[in-house]
Amino acid sequence: MTEAVETTLRGPEAYSLARRAVEAMEAAQVWPTPLNFELWLQYLGEPDGPLGREIQRMLSAGEPFTEAVAEMLAAEYLPRARLTEEIRDAGRVLDRELSSVSAAISRAHKAQSDYGRTLQGAAGSLESADGAPQLRAIVSDLSDATHRIQRDNEDLERKLEVSTREIARLSEHLEQVRRDSMTDALTNLANRKAFDEQLESACETALTEGARLSLAVLDIDHFKRFNDTWGHQTGDQVLRYVASVLGKAATGSRVAARYGGEEFAMIFPRESLPDVEAALEGIRKEIGSRALRRRSTNDDLGAVTVSIGFAHRRGGESASSLLGRADAALYASKRSGRNRVTCADWLDDAA
Repeated sequence: MTEAVETTLRGPEAYSLARRAVEAMEAAQVWPTPLNFELWLQYLGEPDGPLGREIQRMLSAGEPFTEAVAEMLAAEYLPRARLTEEIRDAGRVLDRELSSVSAAISRAHKAQSDYGRTLQGAAGSLESADGAPQLRAIVSDLSDATHRIQRDNEDLERKLEVSTREIARLSEHLEQVRRDSMTDALTNLANRKAFDEQLESACETALTEGARLSLAVLDIDHFKRFNDTWGHQTGDQVLRYVASVLGKAATGSRVAARYGGEEFAMIFPRESLPDVEAALEGIRKEIGSRALRRRSTNDDLGAVTVSIGFAHRRGGESASSLLGRADAALYASKRSGRNRVTCADWLDDAA
């Protein structure tokens, strides 16, 4: 939740915003779960923000607001608060471990200094020793000091070993948190945030290396009608099916992502236009090749088809321009009857 909304919730307008959120959820037939309530508070508190615009788009399009959709929106637009808390927890543990190691190192340093003084004293005593009893006493003191320094060093090694394991565990945990924040909860593909970052990075690499880069946008045909007929849970099943096909096709350096709602996207680095076209035709045919069945009732759902548009990056073209041309190609596929692949370059040549 943004700082502006947090401030509102701690002021006189908090109850009004909360009531509006509940009323808006009821009007949209959205269950007032804790997660939905947080999303609607953010939406109404900042209607012009990214989450606000996305929810407005979904409501205008009549898209269903399922639990899976709520989780997707939260993962995409509300990850920072949870991620910040995870980082704070890890930071506290790391501070504790570093303080403990620092204390152990200080103790070891002091022990080394004491041992050095003991050796100096022993050297002086040896010069003035006049008999066996004094020599035995000096040797005994040196032996005790040596044992102490050995114990201190062993304690330090154990502490460093434990701390190293703990820091490695924290690092792995934070990496998992980072991966979760970049993954779509329903399909396990990259989410919109991860896609945006990957596309920017791919464009920069293509510019630096002069390499090829293509971007495809895919949309499930008549998905709203499908949802209205069979229900949102079955719609989620279809989304997962399409995502599984894209996931299998995303080999090598390719990236598959859920772009939003029933839209998906794929990034094809360093591949020629014919190769990208062939891959997308393969994806389109595989998705439409299976007759799906509803899991709960085994009803025949028929085949699912997708419309696809893609664009091949030109020169120093920006990520937003490339995405715009791929979107235009997608809409051309829809206008031409759906269940087909269209390249933006073909449209440009025709124009």
